[in-house]
Amino acid sequence: MLKTLLASAALAALALPSVANAQAAGPQADRIAAGPMVETPSAKLTQLFIASDEARLQRNPLQALFRGDTRYADRFGDGVTDAYFAAEKAAAEADLKVLATIDRSRLTPDEQISYDVFKWQRETDLKGYDPALLGVAKLLPIDHFTGVHQFAPDIFSGQSVAQFKTVKDYEDNLKRLDEFVVAMDRSLDRMKQGVAAGVVQPRLVSERVLSQLDRHVTGGVDAMPLMMPVQKFPDTIPAAEQARLKAEYTAMVGGKVLPSYTRMRDYVRDVYLPASRGNDRPGLVSMPGGPELYRYLVAAQTTTRMTPDEIHNLGLSEVARIQGEMKKVMQQVGFKGSLQDFFTHITTDPKFKPESREALTQGYYAIGKRVDAALPKLFRTVPKTPLEIRPYPDFLEKDSAGGSYQPGAPDGSRPGIFYFNAYDLPSRTTPGMETLYLHEGAPGHHFQIALAYENDKLPSFQRFGGNNAFVEGWGLYSESLGRELGMFTDPYQYYGRLDDEMLRAMRLVVDTGLHAKGWSRQQAIDYMLANSSQGRTDVVNEVDRYVAMPGQALGYKVGDIRIQQARKRAEKALGPNFDIRAFHEQVLMTGALPLEVLDAKIDRWIAAGGRS
Repeated sequence: MLKTLLASAALAALALPSVANAQAAGPQADRIAAGPMVETPSAKLTQLFIASDEARLQRNPLQALFRGDTRYADRFGDGVTDAYFAAEKAAAEADLKVLATIDRSRLTPDEQISYDVFKWQRETDLKGYDPALLGVAKLLPIDHFTGVHQFAPDIFSGQSVAQFKTVKDYEDNLKRLDEFVVAMDRSLDRMKQGVAAGVVQPRLVSERVLSQLDRHVTGGVDAMPLMMPVQKFPDTIPAAEQARLKAEYTAMVGGKVLPSYTRMRDYVRDVYLPASRGNDRPGLVSMPGGPELYRYLVAAQTTTRMTPDEIHNLGLSEVARIQGEMKKVMQQVGFKGSLQDFFTHITTDPKFKPESREALTQGYYAIGKRVDAALPKLFRTVPKTPLEIRPYPDFLEKDSAGGSYQPGAPDGSRPGIFYFNAYDLPSRTTPGMETLYLHEGAPGHHFQIALAYENDKLPSFQRFGGNNAFVEGWGLYSESLGRELGMFTDPYQYYGRLDDEMLRAMRLVVDTGLHAKGWSRQQAIDYMLANSSQGRTDVVNEVDRYVAMPGQALGYKVGDIRIQQARKRAEKALGPNFDIRAFHEQVLMTGALPLEVLDAKIDRWIAAGGRS
């Protein structure tokens, strides 16, 4: 799973447009439309992209921070007010109005791709601001994956995105924390509105959120991750400044931040949790306005016109296909028994358990070295941005996925990070290690995101933006490259590849089951345990993730299938002229594309004889 900036917890969780400070949107877009005439369509397109992106960064200062752009580093941003949503809608409308004045037929092929991506993104954003959808989404600002209470301590911990190298860095963060407290209280207000309207999270989400808030509150000021930057200063900060900053951080966190956590904790415990929906039907289907919201999320997350029923049936067929491949592995290793027996064998045999956190870490280091040596066989261009391998920090691991990727800075000042989860080691197994690294590290998320970041010829929205189906589809497709990269020589590691592919196929069944068919939490857990060797801890976390982030899990398999289909079309049409390295460049070097835009690009490349 890609670990991205979530400037608005409610909308990030539900995959609605990411938005912030409303005041900048409309006027900036109006200036584009009313400004001096630009002669060529190419110049007009470039002007639109630059102006739209700059306005977005002003409204979303944390997105700028993720890029390594510190111009707005003293701001947190607004993510939940009605004025903010209204202005974001106006910005999308204005961008599309300007785009409609540009003659697409007079653009270069690469510019046409940028035009199509921008159009898809802004139209999708605009649909998300429909009052019927937004009226539901904005009342769900907190969940255990993307809530502001979780992502802010992570990115401001000094171990993540925000840098703490100078006195100004520390002072900027103090100002951000002031706005963070406002964001916490505004989220709390939205939760109160949700309770009044009957639009609330299911109990399983509220319980996890309460647990997270409790950990922040009961640990006290010094234990909060937001204090980590002043617990170890760089040598460049003078001792007197260190003392001053530590006192100011203690006052800020103790006097403002911790009380905001306490207010939210108390409300969740005393009011929100009792008002939460039951776990018997935790999906959107059981909530007012939920079915309409889910249909939008399916379209946005897959970039297709597929219906929930079509996706559910695709998942069932993929589960059956992958089970057939798993049985072949059983035969190869000489296992006697049923497939369910084999699942039990994988999850219980001590030889498949990590010996320790350190052994798990060293295992991933070794996998990374093997993959790095083989990558030139499949890729002409590799990222300059380094990739680091780390376990999740303690305060995140319990509620995190098995692994994730955090992008580095475009200028190389911050590495990309592959995080793996070492929580509850007895519940984890080793056969999926190669697969997880291929997906989250190289050539998965690290290649796809770092190559886009480093490509300064792309418009900023293509360099730094994206869509779930492409990003996660590429991650899953990267797993399929294992054998070509010399991995999966151990049949159990290949089984791990199948088990992870099974996870993505099951997601199609379970996500749609929960949110469109009214499945219970237990029904979803039982289905996943019956069809894979995933440990119970992982399965429960997965199911609770699908509940909290409707539709997000659909992008993996849908995107992977479309990339696989594009490769097969190219291999068949080009025959001996097919070059896998050239194909990968076609897929990767224009950023994350909606799947229909990707299909059209590959078909043009095929028609040109596979020439780059």
